[in-house]
Amino acid sequence: MALQIHTVSIETITLLRPLVARIRRFDLSLAKQLSRSASSIALNIGEGEYSSGGTRRERYLSAAGSASETRTALEVAAAWGYVRGPECAPIMDKLDHLLAVLWRLTRG
Repeated sequence: MALQIHTVSIETITLLRPLVARIRRFDLSLAKQLSRSASSIALNIGEGEYSSGGTRRERYLSAAGSASETRTALEVAAAWGYVRGPECAPIMDKLDHLLAVLWRLTRG
């Protein structure tokens, strides 16, 4: 049962790759945290797809938390001047989409 948001999470990582490489030159710790949180979105969605009941909900809640962390890490990188807001916009849109779908999946 592959959810469309699984694909969106992988697309998000693909868009993040060049920004993470740039952030790494300025702030290795932030780049690692951003990579981990983005990977966690996809991994938790993947685990949730084949879980049931409360475990499924918990995996999707974890994915949502990681999506929020990824969003915040990008905002921090932009605030430090490592990346520019406009280049983050497509990623933020995907993260917003992921968060909206995950919210619905955990509330239904």
